[in-house]
Amino acid sequence: MKVAFVGKGGSGKTTLSALFVRHLAASARTVVAIDADINQHLAAALGMSEDQAFLLPALGEHLPELKEYLRGSNPLISSATAMVKTTPPGRGSRLLRPGGTDLVHQRFARTVDGVTLLATGAFTEDDLGVACYHSKVGAVELYLNHLVDQPGEYVVVDMTAGADSFASGLFTRFDLTFIVAEPTRKGVSVYRQYRDYAADHSVALAVVGNKITGPEDVEFLRRHVGDDLLVCLEHSPYVRAQEQGRHAPLDRLEDANRAALDRLHAAVDARPKDWTAFQAQAVAFHLKNATAWADADTGEDLTRQIDPVFVHGPAALRALSLN
Repeated sequence: MKVAFVGKGGSGKTTLSALFVRHLAASARTVVAIDADINQHLAAALGMSEDQAFLLPALGEHLPELKEYLRGSNPLISSATAMVKTTPPGRGSRLLRPGGTDLVHQRFARTVDGVTLLATGAFTEDDLGVACYHSKVGAVELYLNHLVDQPGEYVVVDMTAGADSFASGLFTRFDLTFIVAEPTRKGVSVYRQYRDYAADHSVALAVVGNKITGPEDVEFLRRHVGDDLLVCLEHSPYVRAQEQGRHAPLDRLEDANRAALDRLHAAVDARPKDWTAFQAQAVAFHLKNATAWADADTGEDLTRQIDPVFVHGPAALRALSLN
């Protein structure tokens, strides 16, 4: 299952992403964590040292290499330079498995406490003043477009703050998106924005209340987000210690907050998998991007990259194994 954590800056989405990743990994699950935030803090939240995090390869800085690998022998894609962030897979494309032994995971992933960690990377000196972060996050969209996850496999993405993922089709790449909201007016404003933007695209959303100090906070969120409120996490001394670098086993997390993680897990597992819809959304946004800018940018008609016969999901993996 593919899961995103979004929310206002400072809402605690990176902290909750890390807690949920550790919760899943404690059950001996296959878990991939991806830091797709411009502020790269997920590695530290998972317990990686600053030195190790600094050496984590950045997907966003190696887009040509990533594209060359993913296009494989797909005859509809003329070259890696003709691939854009929305390019969907087709026959001949290389598909990925969560934490697999492919070149992408071997080259860019690192393991921390049983979790496969990938990162887009932060802005570099060369990026400042001349680039936007969408170019780096495009690596995550390509990764997810070519990923086939099956039961017991999870990919958790710590997203950029606010509604920035709507700059492409990235917001449609998840089975469930958790919107982390503090019990404040600013906290619920991002929820409303995200809900409204996603309304016409069959995006499954659930609100996770965070930094709750009492029943009045829960009531505030319930009043503003209604039935979209899935669960709340209380103000946590355990989390504060983690953020100060004092890491401890997850079983020391407060009982109420561990129960909240169980609720998140159950909500993710309850989501149905629809590979036909997943591919159809990828195609729709690729057509939109091709018309808006990508055809002019590459000098090619990128609508021709769409393979009308390709069937995404486990069926595509089986077809590859037979070839």
